[in-house]
Amino acid sequence: MSTPEQRLAELGIELPDVVAPLASYVPAVRSGSYVYTSGQLPLVDGKLQATGKVGSDIDAETAHDSARTCALNALAAVRSVTGDLSAVTRVVKVVGYVASSPDFTGQPAVVNGASDLLGQVFGDAGTHARSAVGVASLPLDAPVELELIVELG
Repeated sequence: MSTPEQRLAELGIELPDVVAPLASYVPAVRSGSYVYTSGQLPLVDGKLQATGKVGSDIDAETAHDSARTCALNALAAVRSVTGDLSAVTRVVKVVGYVASSPDFTGQPAVVNGASDLLGQVFGDAGTHARSAVGVASLPLDAPVELELIVELG
């Protein structure tokens, strides 16, 4: 069985560097056998991949891609405290926040961008509990923000 890093390579994905915090917090914290990430935005090379509200400013497909980017940034944060994604034995919980227009109700499909990637990287261990929440706005006008909780072996 291949490692999470090998599966990322097979998918043609290289994890980004850890995104620098925008305020007074750290990207991830280990507590016992769990790692909790701070909210991760869809930042690529220091810039938001997309901005605006889903359903009015951007479409659900663009937001889905942004959720995937958030998941990659969350995995980079996890790796920054574990040294290796092979230490992850289970993705426990994903919380996705979607900046939404008042009539947009497709938050679960948007957050699937993150969930699907985690399944590809971790297989059965990537199956997780999840919340997909519509919100009025997010930092920097991001369309999506993601938090991740993983268990370590």
